[in-house]
Amino acid sequence: MESTALTVRTGSQEVVVDLTRRCEDFLRGAGAGDGLLSVFVPHATAGVAVIETGAGSDDDLLAALEQVVPHGGPAGQGWRHHHGSPGHGRDHVLPAIVAPSMTVPVLGGAMALGTWQSVCLVDTNVDNPDRTVRLSYLAG
Repeated sequence: MESTALTVRTGSQEVVVDLTRRCEDFLRGAGAGDGLLSVFVPHATAGVAVIETGAGSDDDLLAALEQVVPHGGPAGQGWRHHHGSPGHGRDHVLPAIVAPSMTVPVLGGAMALGTWQSVCLVDTNVDNPDRTVRLSYLAG
């Protein structure tokens, strides 16, 4: 098994960061053939998703998350989790909706993604501008 940790600078805004090219680079360096790519975010306030990027879907995802887990908490009642910036409790709920890990099939050294699919880091926590993403390749 090959593994590496990426450092991703997410800054001070909610973001969806496309990791597809970095995943491809990792697989190429690992000499990947057929197998599985594990993508894992070891943070309590971030997740990973496979979505289309560049056509507004990334912004749509952030807007949808605001509707599902609003900064003001359920029914505007606030969050019980109180450390960090206002509304930070929602960031700790995020991984239950946008999972912190995924597995992507790898065929012939390439991720078996659909035409418009990208592997993305989803980070709504503006208190933590640097993230780690763990990539692991398991040969089949």
